[in-house]
Amino acid sequence: MTQPPIEKAVILARGLGTRMQRPDDSATLDDEQAAAAQSGLKAMIPVGRPFLDYVLSALADAGYRRLCLVVAPDHEAIRRYYRDDVRPERVSVEFAVQEVPKGTADAVAAVEPFAGADPFLVINSDDYYPLEALSRLREQDGSATALFEQESMIAGSNIPEDRIRQFAVGQIDGRQFLKRVIEKPDEATLASLPRPLWLSMNCWRFGPSIFEACRNIKPSPRGELELPDAVQYAIDQLEEPFRAVLVRAPVLDLTSRKDVAAVAERLAGVEVRL
Repeated sequence: MTQPPIEKAVILARGLGTRMQRPDDSATLDDEQAAAAQSGLKAMIPVGRPFLDYVLSALADAGYRRLCLVVAPDHEAIRRYYRDDVRPERVSVEFAVQEVPKGTADAVAAVEPFAGADPFLVINSDDYYPLEALSRLREQDGSATALFEQESMIAGSNIPEDRIRQFAVGQIDGRQFLKRVIEKPDEATLASLPRPLWLSMNCWRFGPSIFEACRNIKPSPRGELELPDAVQYAIDQLEEPFRAVLVRAPVLDLTSRKDVAAVAERLAGVEVRL
């Protein structure tokens, strides 16, 4: 039976923003942007409006109505902004607190009370995803991920080509299901994969099985509970299939101070309706 389109979306906004905090004399920021960058709250950097407004508006355009922001205990500025400064009409905004920054899988585990048994979307707060990806994931049956064509990313994203060529790649089978996410692939691995290459940008549709996976993985070599590891556990141990939704459109990324001007330029004229 076809499931109805999902209503819930989770936005991972707990990151420390260490790369955004680094001074960069080549980046031109106004005083408000510089203050937001120094705080590490990448998603709240104004690019016309706070970047996160554009992310939430795109989710509303795609039909999501219940949104949950994963934040740190001290992220009162984000909570105050969506509670007091703006009053969204198309979406409701809730919050889940990740007490300690132990990784993206731990951040997803924090939203289990919000998600319950319902399917839900997970995205980054510092990426602006194309409407096509958000809409197609909403209408899938079961778990899925959006993968983005490398050449489309190079042609249309603000991200430098050399960085894009280092991104994680989704390996898919002949039925268009995800086999694994290859993090930091070396040249030999990339050469062995069929073209085009499809990049993983942390854009997922999950069901409740992801919470069991998040509870059962071990920390990665860098000491974090990684979402790709939880997905691999779900595929291998829980036999959860993940449909690969292939998208030929770019993602905008707000990682460092030099990204701010390029993202602002690309979002100029985009209407925000919360």
